[in-house]
Amino acid sequence: MKDIIRKNKWKCFMILIIAFIFLTMIAVSVGSASISVKDVFSTIFTKIPFIGNTLEGGELNTHALIIFKLRLPRIVMASIVGMGLAVVGGSYQAVFKNPMADPFILGISSGAALGATIAIFFDLRSSFFSFSLTTLCAFAGAMFTTFLVYTLGRVGRRVSTTNILLSGVAISLLMNAMQSTLMIMNEDKLESVVFWTMGGLSTSSWKTISIVGPCVILGVIYLIIHSRDLDIILTGDDTAKSLGVDTNKLVKRVVIVSSFIIGASTAFNGIIGFVGLIIPHIVRMIVGPEHKYFFPFAAVGGAIFLVLADTVARTVASPAELPIGAVTAMIGAPYFIFLLNKYKKG
Repeated sequence: MKDIIRKNKWKCFMILIIAFIFLTMIAVSVGSASISVKDVFSTIFTKIPFIGNTLEGGELNTHALIIFKLRLPRIVMASIVGMGLAVVGGSYQAVFKNPMADPFILGISSGAALGATIAIFFDLRSSFFSFSLTTLCAFAGAMFTTFLVYTLGRVGRRVSTTNILLSGVAISLLMNAMQSTLMIMNEDKLESVVFWTMGGLSTSSWKTISIVGPCVILGVIYLIIHSRDLDIILTGDDTAKSLGVDTNKLVKRVVIVSSFIIGASTAFNGIIGFVGLIIPHIVRMIVGPEHKYFFPFAAVGGAIFLVLADTVARTVASPAELPIGAVTAMIGAPYFIFLLNKYKKG
C-alpha cells in the first residue's frame, strides 16, 4: 500500500483533498441543529453571485445564519490551525532531529497559557482593537517565551539545537509553575483557566480567522519553500554546510516562523495537543521523509484531523461542548502508544 501511494503521491494528495471537502460538508451539516447536506449546498449557493439570486426563503436564511456565522468559521479555523500545527511539528522534528518533537516542545504553549492566566487572574475583560486582552496576553506570553528560549539557546552567535531544546524544557517548567501558583491563589478563576488551557474553537469568527489565517498560511508557505534545506539538514551539519545550507540561520528562521504559527493558533484557541506529534509520524510513514511531499500531506492531514476532532467535540455531548484538546488527546494518545509499540518491535 505504501509503495502504491509513494508512486502516485499527487493523485493520492488529490484524493485527500476530496476527502477533506467531503468531511467539511459533513461537519457543516451536523450539530445541535441538523442540516442536510443538500441544504448545506443550497445555502452555500445562495452566496454565489447570480446563482444565489434564484434561491430564497426563510429556511435558507436560518440555515445561512447557522452555517456562515457559527459552523463554517470554526471549521475554517480548525483547518488552518490543524494545518499549521502539523507542519510545524514536522519541521521541528527535522530541525531538532528528534521524532518526539512537537509544536509545544519549546514551551511556547506554556508561555501563552501563563499570559492567558494572568489576564484571567486580573480579570482583564476589556478589549484592544476588538480583541480580548486574554488573547493578546496569551500571544505576548508565547512571543516572550520564544525570545527567552532563543536567547538562552544561543552560544555566542551560533544557535545550538540541543541548548534550545533544554532551554525550552526549563522555561516550560518555569511557566507551568508560575501558572499553577496563580491558579492556587485564585481558585474562583480555576475553571476558566482550565477550560482555556484545554482548547476550544467556539469563539472562532471571520475576524479572528483574518488574524490567525495569514500568520499560519504565510508561515506554512515559508516552511514549504525551505523543504529542500530541511531535507539536507537531516544529513548532518557538516554535509549541510558543504551543500551551502547555513544551519544556524535555518534553525533560527524555522524557530521564529514556527513560533508565530504556534503563538497565533494558541492565543485564539488555547492549547491543542497531539496534532503536531502524530500527524507528522503518520504522514512520514506513508509518503516518506522528503519534505516537498511531506508538508502538503501533513497540512491536509492536520486539517482533516482537527476538523474531525472539533466535530466530535461539539456533537458528542450536544448541546454542551467538550474541550477540543481533550478530544485530540483521547484520539491521539492511544494511537501514539500504538506507534511506540510498533517502533519497539522494529
